[in-house]
Order: sequence, then C-alpha cells, then structure tokens
Amino acid sequence: MSDEGNTLTLETTKGPVVIRMRPDLAPNHVAHIKKLVGEGFYDGIVFHRVIDGFMAQTGCPHGTGTGGSKYPNLKAEFNSEPHVRGTCSMARAQSPDSANSQFFICFNDARFLDKQYTVWGEVTSGMENVDKIKRGEPVRDPDKIVSAKIS
Repeated sequence: MSDEGNTLTLETTKGPVVIRMRPDLAPNHVAHIKKLVGEGFYDGIVFHRVIDGFMAQTGCPHGTGTGGSKYPNLKAEFNSEPHVRGTCSMARAQSPDSANSQFFICFNDARFLDKQYTVWGEVTSGMENVDKIKRGEPVRDPDKIVSAKIS
C-alpha cells in the first residue's frame, strides 16, 4: 500500500508525531480526518484526556471531550488491527457509530479495545513525543496539536 497522501504529521507542543493513516482498514474515517485536517480543524486542539500507560486523546473543539466537528458522526469501521503502542484509533460515545473528530494514540497495549473502536493508523515516528504529553483527566494546562498536515 502506498503511503502517498496518507501521512499525517501532527506538530505538537512536545514535537512532531508522524502517523501512517490506513485507508485499507478504515476508509471513511481516514477520509473524514483528511477533510478535517484540510480545514485546519485540529490546529490548536488540546490533548484533553491523557491516561498514563493507556492513551492520549485529542480532537475535541471544546477541549473537554464533549464535542466533535460540524459533520455527522461516522459509522463504525471496526477491524482486526490490534490496539498496541502507537495505534491511532477513534474515540466514541456509547454508540458504536458515534465517532466524529476525537481520536487517541495508545501508549501501551490496550487489546481490550480491539474490534470495539476503529483503528485508522499508527505512529511511525515521534512516539517519544507522544510519551511526553502531559497527563490528566482533564489535563491542566494541556499540550496541544499546533498544526496538522497531510502529505
């Protein structure tokens, strides 16, 4: 699979994080994220929920975990890709079809999430920067995505 047009670079307050997006796993989710990145949606968005040993969550325009984009929620694209260190997966509410703009990056294996959340990518470089993101639920004075770009 070509990575052309499927590389997402997040410039964070802790440094760059490069993500290989996987349209082969979740084509609609990847297309949605690309649309949001193209509109600058993620620029300035904070990591609002960061649990040590588990994951760093971002993508809420309110910085609280309560919001999404102006677009409708996405139908789940659950797949068999495991939730392991560096996995990028969509956050959602109780309903399987409630993912929108929020996503998380796993710090460690979280296999209990497998086939219940839509995996759409993996960190290929900069995981050491993800590890530096400030922890909290909610995070006080949180780290953020300064800018997001697709290449």
